[in-house]
Amino acid sequence: MDQFVKTKRRFAIFAITCVMMMCCLAGCAGETTEDDKLKDIDFTVVGEDQQPDSLKEIIAEKSAEPFQISYTLGEELYIAVGYGEQPSGGYSISVNAFYETDKSLVFDTTLIGPGKAENVTNTPTQPYIVVKTENIEDKAIEFK
Repeated sequence: MDQFVKTKRRFAIFAITCVMMMCCLAGCAGETTEDDKLKDIDFTVVGEDQQPDSLKEIIAEKSAEPFQISYTLGEELYIAVGYGEQPSGGYSISVNAFYETDKSLVFDTTLIGPGKAENVTNTPTQPYIVVKTENIEDKAIEFK
């Protein structure tokens, strides 16, 4: 009888463990994230001469500190990202990704520092990038 109780207890522990594992795996498999990419978004990097004056003013006010701005003008959406004051020249900004999800537009950039062999000014700079795209309504912008 003692052997029967041990076997029954082991089977119960095994069954409970299996059920718990199946619940965990089922929960992970059914999960979706907001970052499910629907499509890439076409954009153009916009120089200072092509930016609306009101956007230039906003950037000038904020450029000493890191900033992230979205600015809509009619059918166009401008997105600007700045990395605040840097100790020298030679910095650039790379757009790693710009895509649409169900609920947002994801805009991912990286600040790239000057190369070691690059001859740069020792004057502080305030690098930023502005891109222009089609205005997509009802989507929040997620900066990464």
